[in-house]
Amino acid sequence: MFRFVIAAAVIALSTGHALANGHGGGGEAPAAPKAEAVPVPARYVLTKQGPKLVDLNGMTLYFYERDTSGKTSSCDGKCAEAWIPLAAPANAQATGDFTPITRNDGSKMWAFRYRPLYTSVADKAPGEANGTATTLQWRVARPED
Repeated sequence: MFRFVIAAAVIALSTGHALANGHGGGGEAPAAPKAEAVPVPARYVLTKQGPKLVDLNGMTLYFYERDTSGKTSSCDGKCAEAWIPLAAPANAQATGDFTPITRNDGSKMWAFRYRPLYTSVADKAPGEANGTATTLQWRVARPED
């Protein structure tokens, strides 16, 4: 009988130690490491004029038809005062259709399908689209562009 009690105690202690380390059934599984979410710089909204891209504050985004290389912005100096580049952090990484590009001054900005994105100073509130200027080749950025 004494041998039985000692054997039972050894088994109980071994099982408890295994469960405490997450080995064996009954214990909670260790949490999986969380993947770093890459923030998306813009979103789609549906308007009466169709879908368009807006920044995270709801301001309409535009592209400039002269931005053709997909790697740089043609809007610098005075142009960038009226058409504000959609800023990207220095360590930005591509996510979906959005890619960071480097401006002439070394700063980063977002591009959608390799077209640099801008907001317009003519838009004072989210949802406005006063920056469309066909003669100046500025267009509202749309998901199908």
